[in-house]
Amino acid sequence: MEEQNVQTQPEQTESVALQTPAKRKRRFGDRSDGYKLRSLQPISKVSPYIMPNRSGASVYFHESIEITEAENYIRKKRNQGLKGFGIMHLLLAAYVRVISQRPQANRFISGQRIFSHGDDIVVALTIKREMTLEAEETIIKVHFSPTDTADDVYYKLQKLIDENKEVNPDSNFDSTAKFFNFIPGLLLKNAIWFIKVLDYFGLLPKGLIDVSPFHASMYITSMGSLGIPPVFHHLYDFGNVPVFLSFGAKYKKTELKPDGTPVQRKYIDYNIVCDERICDGFYLASSFKLFKTYFRNPHVLDEKPETVVHDVD
Repeated sequence: MEEQNVQTQPEQTESVALQTPAKRKRRFGDRSDGYKLRSLQPISKVSPYIMPNRSGASVYFHESIEITEAENYIRKKRNQGLKGFGIMHLLLAAYVRVISQRPQANRFISGQRIFSHGDDIVVALTIKREMTLEAEETIIKVHFSPTDTADDVYYKLQKLIDENKEVNPDSNFDSTAKFFNFIPGLLLKNAIWFIKVLDYFGLLPKGLIDVSPFHASMYITSMGSLGIPPVFHHLYDFGNVPVFLSFGAKYKKTELKPDGTPVQRKYIDYNIVCDERICDGFYLASSFKLFKTYFRNPHVLDEKPETVVHDVD
């Protein structure tokens, strides 16, 4: 993550006018959930071998952000009929917009190779079917597009949440987990090892990847709903999730205006744990700054981006 005081040629990205891109042809070495990047700088190709595990290549980022504009925006959205629109939806909309301009943040490492999810932005999250201690949890995966607005993000997320909060439904993840529960312990250990081998070589069946919460662009969790600060959640060495975002409960802070007058403002904290191997430190820092800019100026998320930047091949 540490930046050296030398000038290097940045990896190229491609900016195009907003349009539906042609479907990418799959080539040898690609995966069902992403395509292999073949034109990277040598250091980018070597780093996954120097740091083979995601847990050992993690960087930790903490941010506090004042939410006056965010709360005004949330109230506006609720008045427009978007029931339950909240901080989660706004964070996701800001993240999707960042990916539309910083596509390298949608990369992942698998089998010591670097891949891109392309225009598929996949977010995994855990939901409780009811806000009680006894309620069951399930995990859902939502697919977003770089052109999605805040409204698009809301409707896609709420559709899946509503479907999975119905009485006694079994999500695809729940059904798969139940299947593995029937396998005896020793055999299960061998089965998981075999799945990891298939995943390493990009041979894991698409059906398993589609239900796996460990294969996504980002995992997001709300500590705010529990009334506690955000945690720094580790990245999983299984699968390929390169970003874990955790946000906490709202809190108030008394500050001084330039004239010395005290004023009370409301904040939230969020933490990001990221696999530093997916892009260089400068690019990653730029993505973090852009994320905060969109969150502090959420009204731009009502319109589709003028351009979408695509990653290299």
